[in-house]
Amino acid sequence: MRVVLLGPPGAGKGTQAQALSALWGIPQIASGDLLRAVVREDSELGREAASYMDRGQLVPDEFVLKLIAERFRKKDAHCGFILDGFPRNVSQAEALAAGLERAGLKLDKVVAVTLPDEEVVKRISGRRTCKNCAAMYHVVFEPSAKPGVCDKCGGELYQREDDAEETVRERIKVYDAMTLPLLDYYERLGLLAQVDGMGRPDEVEKRILSAVNGAGAQSAQS
Repeated sequence: MRVVLLGPPGAGKGTQAQALSALWGIPQIASGDLLRAVVREDSELGREAASYMDRGQLVPDEFVLKLIAERFRKKDAHCGFILDGFPRNVSQAEALAAGLERAGLKLDKVVAVTLPDEEVVKRISGRRTCKNCAAMYHVVFEPSAKPGVCDKCGGELYQREDDAEETVRERIKVYDAMTLPLLDYYERLGLLAQVDGMGRPDEVEKRILSAVNGAGAQSAQS
């Protein structure tokens, strides 16, 4: 099973990818996680990636494609994968299709999770992260017991630069300009399904499973 999850920042793609990964027994491959991992290395490559991410801009295609290609080569991705946050534009989608074709593979479904802009801002700008243990909170949906203090380790909570409202709105603009054309691209290929991202995660998961027409019952070997 090879699935792409699309959607604006804050649409819950990561949560849904984790659930589908457990259900289908295939890895979640999140471009954001791969990028943050390289940023933590504090290498020249990591600092380059951070310079884009901190401004809410997309990291250049060739950079992301290199990270994705390296991840595909790992053994756990040989039977399938769930792509979360990639591709983000048509050129990336074309590069992905070409790479899969060379390997004799193809995508089974592309699911776009939709969400209103103001809901995106509300979800992301309310996030807070612990400086010590990296535990995540939300000032509205999942606040810590004591404002600004981590429940787990007592560390200070802060707002990441890419979670600030101004940056979030810039990320929405980038998504609209660069990623929305993917919907037309995958629609023409007959791969696209759109689902409503509002509601509880389990409700959204059911919509996704319905959108892939029972694909969750299929073997990950397909």
